[in-house]
Amino acid sequence: MTWPPIDLTDPDRFVAQEHHAMLAWLREHDPVHWHETGPGVGFWAVTGYEEVSAAYLDHATFSSESGPMLGGSFRSERDPAAGLMLVATDLPRQRMIRQQLHWAFSQGMLRKIAERVSELVDVAVDRAVTDGGCDFSTDIAPELPAGALMAMMGIAHQDADELIGMTRRMIGFRDPSLSDMAEDERLHLAMTQADIFEFFAEIVRERRKNPGEDLVSFLLGAEMNGRPWTEDEILYNCLNVVVGGNETSSYTACSGVEALIAHPRQYAKLRTSPGQLDSAVNEILRWSSTNLYVRRGALQDVEIGGRTIRSGDVVTLWNVSANRDASQFDAPEVFDLARTPNRHLSYGAGLHRCIGAMLAHTELSILFGKIAGIEMTAALAGPVKRLRSNFINGITSFPIHFESQR
Repeated sequence: MTWPPIDLTDPDRFVAQEHHAMLAWLREHDPVHWHETGPGVGFWAVTGYEEVSAAYLDHATFSSESGPMLGGSFRSERDPAAGLMLVATDLPRQRMIRQQLHWAFSQGMLRKIAERVSELVDVAVDRAVTDGGCDFSTDIAPELPAGALMAMMGIAHQDADELIGMTRRMIGFRDPSLSDMAEDERLHLAMTQADIFEFFAEIVRERRKNPGEDLVSFLLGAEMNGRPWTEDEILYNCLNVVVGGNETSSYTACSGVEALIAHPRQYAKLRTSPGQLDSAVNEILRWSSTNLYVRRGALQDVEIGGRTIRSGDVVTLWNVSANRDASQFDAPEVFDLARTPNRHLSYGAGLHRCIGAMLAHTELSILFGKIAGIEMTAALAGPVKRLRSNFINGITSFPIHFESQR
């Protein structure tokens, strides 16, 4: 028996914010833990910073082709995106896909995105201040991915909102406020993914006729090993970019504002020390750990943390736990915007380090720079509602109001 009882598959434990206690116990007592889900069935939960880092960097042993999350494929343990989508592909093909997708995160594109995000954030924050408050999770945070999608995909704000709504439902497929819980979870997930693919398929059809300066147009003209990208490859990697490069930033934004409200001295430092914005964003990323874990599959027997993982075993790398490991971070339970060094694993590490890391950092810097620059401070105006998920740490309702600091 362990205390607290360990169950990393129960999303309600994460809604209740009990995961930090579970993971702290595992880091101290069993950093490479066999998590049983049935008789002889389960997965490894790797929770220590050193062990998680080592697994991220061992690409020969730990495969990404079973998909990034537990239970993410309908009626299949092998992810249907294996070998097609960046996050579900191993070397050497992974490197070829990544090289092509870098176009979407070039300096020129980042500048375009920054301009659009700045415009949207300025309007949303100013409107919320004028109104005296808002639901930050729906009125401000989604403007980060919306601006990125508008610039990167060449779509209108309304279309970006529609796409964000679909990705929210996909990520929140176990959340009753976002999904019909009467349906089979995996079936609902598959249906939502199909809706997203149809959204992008329509863009593909349009860009074949009228190409532009956007990601889909670029991929339609790109080649890998001398052959054009297939439509499946384009659709899967558009999905990858939308979720991995854009969507998680809005949830991180919510967690960051929540942390500032809970730590008023740190909030004051953000307002009075604009030169600390970069370190502040990194601490918000560490503290939030929006992508709680990633899944890997063992390709061979390996010993890690004194435990033997067998070929074929499922392995989960818990970023949220590694980011609270006292062996790596001084006083990890303290929210410190001036923290340095801050080698958090919120973006992962190695070849699969989030391709949208610079984009997310740009978006968050714009938002928190804006929040630090206004003469009002945010305060909680009602209960916070959390995403029912053990994969993404998110907030779905976050009412705030603004108070004068004069």
